[in-house]
Amino acid sequence: MGPAPRERSVFLGLLPWAERTAVARALRAETAGGLALLAAAVVALVWANTPWSAAYEAVRAFHFGIPALGLDLSVEHWASEGLLTIFFLVAGIELKRELTLGELRTPAKAALPVVAAVCGMAVPAGLYLAVSLPRGGTADGWAVPMATDIAFALAVLAVLSTHLPSAMRAFLLTLAVVDDLGAILVIALFFTSSLNLLALAGAVAGLTVFHLMQRKRLRGWWWYVPLGLTIWALTYNSGVHATVAGIAMGLLLRTGRDPDERVSPGERTEHHLRPVSAGIAVPLFALFAAGVSISPSALGSVFREPEPLGVMVGLVVGKTLGIFIGTYLAARFTRATLNPDLAWADVLALAAVSGVGFTVALLIGDLAFLDPADSEHIKAAVVTGSLTAAALAAMLIKRRNTIYRRLYEEESRDENADSIPDIYQRSPGTP
Repeated sequence: MGPAPRERSVFLGLLPWAERTAVARALRAETAGGLALLAAAVVALVWANTPWSAAYEAVRAFHFGIPALGLDLSVEHWASEGLLTIFFLVAGIELKRELTLGELRTPAKAALPVVAAVCGMAVPAGLYLAVSLPRGGTADGWAVPMATDIAFALAVLAVLSTHLPSAMRAFLLTLAVVDDLGAILVIALFFTSSLNLLALAGAVAGLTVFHLMQRKRLRGWWWYVPLGLTIWALTYNSGVHATVAGIAMGLLLRTGRDPDERVSPGERTEHHLRPVSAGIAVPLFALFAAGVSISPSALGSVFREPEPLGVMVGLVVGKTLGIFIGTYLAARFTRATLNPDLAWADVLALAAVSGVGFTVALLIGDLAFLDPADSEHIKAAVVTGSLTAAALAAMLIKRRNTIYRRLYEEESRDENADSIPDIYQRSPGTP
């Protein structure tokens, strides 16, 4: 007899109960934070387009800090390089958990979201270049449409009241984590104009100490908070975008539990910081980044100028096609199969909502276009593209919501009232 054929894994199938519980906690915080982000973006847009817009600009440009330490920043920069570091710290912890305990821990499982995410970054960048360069535009904004905003995307799903199955929500979360890693690598490699090698060496030394403290199981926030702030300040002064410090520290935190631990340091840090990230840091960043003029000339620039048009096409068309094609290739050429309860139309809806690229896209737009007028036009393109992608996703999701509702009800049924859905207590092979 020959060897038994290897079982094919089910793509977008039912998550293990422990992983589903962890993902559900993360998604609840991200969804609530996404609604706060949505509200902050609306406030910024309204404020920047009223007679009080001068006050908005004055608040955004106000400087404070510690000049002697090179930290005299505007409110806008404190939000983008300070508060957003918390967002990337949480993203780093999520990525570490996925790499050690979740969907990315084995090559077979990692292939699906990684291939989809990489295609979802490469295709928008390629479309941006294809749209911008032939029209006389520059290649500067190629990275702007690459990023998915998980908080904003989940807010769209929450507003639609969709019953998206837990595995699809988890897939969206994993996509966003890989997206965030790609974005931070792009920022570190392509948007670092000059380096202060002494400060960079200090930041690396601080990260080494951070790693050793984790290895030696040293506990106590009073050790880590001053060290983390020092690493952040040194990273900022090195010329590398300060958010890189956040994802680096997140990746260094332990996510596995020792026998004497109820929660790991990564879990504890994420528990405390995720509400701050989703409810304060990201909305405040949106408040000071999304205030763009929506005058006819600014909106016209989105369709008239090559760079803003490339950004919008990249977000709406590139993200949708890239993630859908990447998902198809992974399911076609790996041992994964699509959940039989789902159709490729469901994957298309998920790909479309991934075109909501807000927080990180705005950040990269500011880094790529230093001229204020160009930056405002790119911001208008990000906002327009994200809203268009959200509208497209809404149409697709509403068409499939009956299927989502049936799957959600099946996953959530608990007839014996033991707080564990019955689907996790069936014998193997039971329909």
